[in-house]
Parts: sequence; C-alpha cells; structure tokens
Amino acid sequence: MRGRVVLAALVVLLSGCAAEPGPAPLGAAEPGTSPALTVDPAGVVMTLDVQPEGMAYDERTDILAVAVREPNRLLLIQGGSGEVLRTVALPGHARHLQMGGPGGPVLVPAEDSDAFLQVSLPDGAVTATDVGDYPHDAAQTDSGRILVADERGGTLSVLDGADVVHRFLDVTQPGGVAAFGDLAAVIDVGAFTLTTYDVLAEEPLERVPAGAGPTHIVADRRGGLVVADTRGDALLFFDTQPLAQTARLMVDGTPYGLAYDERADVLWVTLTGRNELVGFDLSGAAAEEVARFPTVRQPNTVAVDPASGRVWVSSRTTGELQTIAP
Repeated sequence: MRGRVVLAALVVLLSGCAAEPGPAPLGAAEPGTSPALTVDPAGVVMTLDVQPEGMAYDERTDILAVAVREPNRLLLIQGGSGEVLRTVALPGHARHLQMGGPGGPVLVPAEDSDAFLQVSLPDGAVTATDVGDYPHDAAQTDSGRILVADERGGTLSVLDGADVVHRFLDVTQPGGVAAFGDLAAVIDVGAFTLTTYDVLAEEPLERVPAGAGPTHIVADRRGGLVVADTRGDALLFFDTQPLAQTARLMVDGTPYGLAYDERADVLWVTLTGRNELVGFDLSGAAAEEVARFPTVRQPNTVAVDPASGRVWVSSRTTGELQTIAP
C-alpha cells in the first residue's frame, strides 16, 4: 500500500513539473488587411480583372505582365495605352512575376500546379517545367540559370533552360528571390533568414537573420539587397560581400510589394496596412523618402517603367490597376 502512495505522489510531482507548451511558431508574414479607402487613389484607375497579383514590366516591348484568377491567366498589357494585347492561360495561380531579362521571358511560378512557366514576349508562347511543391517566386541570373523558390516543398529548383539541373535542400519555406550577377538571394519566410547562392556553381554561400517576418526582396544597381520586413514594419538593407545587414528603416503600414527603378535608383514600396505607395531614393548614404501616394485598396503588387518613371499598383480586392505617372 505504501508503494502505491509513493508512486501516486511521484506521478503528481512529475505532472506538476511538466513544461508548459511554448507559443506556436509565427509562420510566414502576410500582407496587411487594407482598410476601406478614405481618399481617392492617385493617378488613373481602371478595372482590370479578378484578383490581379503579380506584375512585371519589360521596357523593350513596353509590356506589363499581370497575373489574374478565375480563371488563372497572364495578361500582357501595353504599358503606354493599358490595352490588353494577349491573354495566356495558366495551369495555376501566380502571385509573383519577374522578367528573365530585357525582352523577356516572363517568369511565372504557377503555385498550385507545381509548374514553372517561361512566357515569351510579345507572342505569349509558353515553356513549362515541373518543379517543386508550390513554386512562389523565381529570378534569372546573368548566367541564364533560373532559381525557383518551391515554398511548400522547402526546396530551391535550379533551371538551365527548361530543365531542372539541381535542387537546394537547405531552406524551410523559401519566398522572395532576387538575382544579382551570377548569384541569387532568397528570403526564407519560415525561418526569417536571407541566404545567398552561387546558382552556376550550385553552392550555398552565406546566411543571416532577416527581421521579424520578411517577405519580398530586390537587388539594387550596386549589388545591394533590400528586404521588406512585413511583420516588422521595416525595410532592411544588406551588403553582399560579405552578406551583412547595414541599415534598418522603419516604415509603418505593413510594407509588402517592392519594385526597383534601376535608372532613377528609386525603390517603390506598397504599404498594405495604409493603402499607400512610397518611393525611396537609394542614391545617398541613407534611403530618403521622395514620394508618397494614396493607392487602390489592398496594394499587394507594384511594378515600374524605368524609362518613363510610370508606376503601376494592383488591387487584389477590387481587381483594379492604378497607373501613377511622374
């Protein structure tokens, strides 16, 4: 009997010492839920299509590529007139687009189809490649190789032409991708890190922390990197040799969409929590705000024409496309 009492007491003691469950992981940051508009958007606003999200502009052809849904399509729009020149069917939805180079192709990760598409300009011809699980973003390096972030697969697919030639397996949840020279940088939206890769040599290079909830990334004309720390309400600036954070700029309003004007050295940032677009001059020692505009509601995506300075913002909520001229 005594043995049972001692055992019962021991069980109570051990259960009392059991560790409390820790907080759940934060997970990937998301754009802010935009409030209703209180002022009219700047520039010209046109009704476009269902849930436009993902844009890229090609100066050589003057084509703005925009991904829309229901059904999933890529719209090829004349930048100057806003006319839809061609519609390309997609096997899945896309949230991020980039240009492979001057004249295209448009790099289209069709997330829920596990397919990556290269869409040539201006004819819209499609080259499709099966990649990893849920391709989210992609960038083409100077070598011609393309790095695709397979967000839900925890892999990075390297393409040479239409062929997958290598996979990196050292990421948790890859999100935004930017190329600079033969290298590429990837935001791990699950681990909150920034990693650089030599895509041609198929080697990971360096990894550093990247804020409280990073999402998107662009490279500037000096080879520096700028990251939207969406959860942290900040822009993070990095040098790449070696990889190190050099500055942090607070930007209230849940910064999300990024577009870089290489000619003007201006970074455009959408503030999804405020329905605003902000321009920052990167030419000085520190980023300086040079423009701020009211936008359409839920401005998740932005693109820029370096030749004219024209900027486009899309609304996933209203299906509108906003054009802001300098």
